[in-house]
Amino acid sequence: MKQLMSILLGCLLVCLSANGQDAAKPMRLGMIGLDTSHVVAFTRILNDASRSDHIPGAKVVAAFKGGSDDVESSYTRVDKFTEQLKTDFGVEIVDSIETLCTKVDAVLLESVDGRPHLEQAKPVIAAGLPLFIDKPMAGSLKDVIEIFSLARKAGVPCFSSSSLRYYPSLVELKSKDIGELKGAISYGPCSLEPHHPDLFWYGVHPTEALFAVMGTGCQSVSRTFSPGTDVVSGLWDNGNTGVVYGLRTGHSGYKVTVFGSKGIEDQQGGGSYVPLVKEIVQFFQTGKPPVSARETVELFAFMQAADISKANGGCAVNIPELIRSNGGAWVLKD
Repeated sequence: MKQLMSILLGCLLVCLSANGQDAAKPMRLGMIGLDTSHVVAFTRILNDASRSDHIPGAKVVAAFKGGSDDVESSYTRVDKFTEQLKTDFGVEIVDSIETLCTKVDAVLLESVDGRPHLEQAKPVIAAGLPLFIDKPMAGSLKDVIEIFSLARKAGVPCFSSSSLRYYPSLVELKSKDIGELKGAISYGPCSLEPHHPDLFWYGVHPTEALFAVMGTGCQSVSRTFSPGTDVVSGLWDNGNTGVVYGLRTGHSGYKVTVFGSKGIEDQQGGGSYVPLVKEIVQFFQTGKPPVSARETVELFAFMQAADISKANGGCAVNIPELIRSNGGAWVLKD
C-alpha cells in the first residue's frame, strides 16, 4: 500500500510540475500584416522582458507580411517593419496565413488597410484561434458585421479596439462624478484615405473614445463637413448627444469632454499602447472580449453613416436601419 501511495504521489507531483510549466509558458502569438508601426510597438512590449512596461504571458513568434500596393502608408513601410520583426525580435516570417495558424495560439490582425481584413480573418476563424483585429476593423460596415458573424458561428473569440479606449486618462475621466451623463465631445486627427470611408482611417480613434464614454444606443448620425474639419453628431436612445470633432489642419491631439447633470469634466493627458496590449493578452488567455460586438458595430455604423450624411447634404442617418441593411439584425438583439 505504501509503495502504491508513493507511486501515486510521484505521479501527482510530475503532473503538477508539468502543469506549472505549461502555465508559465507564454502564449505563442502570430501577426498578420506588417505595414503598421503597431507591429513593432506591440512586439517590443510583449517580447522584450527587460522593458519596464513589458506585458508577460504572450510572445510574438510568427508573422505574415501582407501589405497593400495601393495604400502609400502600407507599401512604403511594410518591408522596414518586416525586417525589424525578424532582426530585432527573431520573429519567423511565413508565406501564408494558413501556415501561420499552425504555429500559434492566437492572432493579431494588424494590416493597416481595413479592406483585406475579412479575407485575412477567415482562415484564422476556421482554425479556431482567438483573434484581435486592429483599427480599422474592416473597410466597410458590412465586412465588420460579417467578421463578427463568422466568429460567432464558429465560437471564436474576437474583438477590436483602438488604444484610446484604454488610456488611463480616459479611464479616469469615466470615473469622475459628473452626475448623470448627458453627452460628450471627442476630438482628434481625422486625415482621409481614399479607399476607406472618411472616419475609418484616423477618425476611428476619437470615435472609439466617444463610444467608450457613451456606450451603445446610438440612433442617428448627421455630419457637417469642410476640407479641414468634420463635425459628426450622434443622438442616443436616451436623449444623449455625442459629437466627434475631426481635425485635418493645424494642431490636433486627442481629448474627450463629458457633460453631466452635476458637472463637466475634460480628459487630462494621453496614454500609450501598453494598456491595450494588456487587454489583448488577457483576452487571449480568457477568451472573453472586453468590447462587445454590438458596440464595435455601432461605432463603425456611426462612421459609415457620416459618409452617407455627407453625400446627402448633412441629413440624419438612422443607425439601427443601417446596421440591419448590412446584415446585422442579430447584433441589435445581443
